[in-house]
Amino acid sequence: MAEDPQRNFRSVYYEKVGFRGVEEKKSLEILLKDDRLDIEKLCTFSQRFPLPSMYRTLVWKVLLGIIPPHHESHALVMKSRKEQYRDVYHALQVIRFIKDSTPQVEIFLRVHQLELGKLPHNPSFLLVKDEIFLAIAKAMEEMVEDTIDCYWLVSCFVNQLNNKYKDSLPQLPKILEQYLNLEDSRLLAHLKACSAMSKLPYNLWFKKCFAGCLPESSLQRVWDKVISGSCKIIVFVAVEILLTFKMKIIALNSAEKITQFLENIPQDNTDAIVSKAIDLWHKHCGTPVHSV
Repeated sequence: MAEDPQRNFRSVYYEKVGFRGVEEKKSLEILLKDDRLDIEKLCTFSQRFPLPSMYRTLVWKVLLGIIPPHHESHALVMKSRKEQYRDVYHALQVIRFIKDSTPQVEIFLRVHQLELGKLPHNPSFLLVKDEIFLAIAKAMEEMVEDTIDCYWLVSCFVNQLNNKYKDSLPQLPKILEQYLNLEDSRLLAHLKACSAMSKLPYNLWFKKCFAGCLPESSLQRVWDKVISGSCKIIVFVAVEILLTFKMKIIALNSAEKITQFLENIPQDNTDAIVSKAIDLWHKHCGTPVHSV
């Protein structure tokens, strides 16, 4: 993460002894004490720093519009959200679209579809967008314990990707190529020589937002940035994956082998990959003051 010249001695000391983020956590707690939460400040915080795990669900719910900025309304709104979910769940049981053995992520998908009025005639047939929803739901289920919170986070996050980022997501492969050329033109040349650029796992990276690619600890740090307003961060995660596994990729001489490897990258150093990706994002886009 980019160095902040205004950090005081105590903050630097905390980082050196392994308590990185203590000052940031205190700053977030101050923001969360406001009677009316400041959405813009929460976005800026989430863009600059990783969210502490104990506050992540709350901040995501506020930023995705699941609950309003006013603290006093949170309990009432979540009660209404719970009733809404249970009503739709019951309707799906009545029409026998779900049963007791239906996996939770599939229940989420059917609730989401019925909410949108897009329940399919044939439940066994999955569209690409359904597979994307299920991948995101499976990843979110590992992060969030409460079923109701989890459903609404998945539903609203998918809506954000489909609506707010609808025009941006198709541009990301081209932007990836631009930044990879700046960082390592030789690697880009190899990928082009193998005709691999058009066959990179863009669905996994960009449409699924790395769900099913990165483990929970790494993925939630990426989603902090996406949910708070930047889909561009996922380009830099993709760039950093390519840079990290450069030697392996250059040793492979076909698009199919490169894609197969990138769809199943080793999971042991993904936290470092995400940290470097955030550094790269700050390097090219600056440290965010507002959402980028």
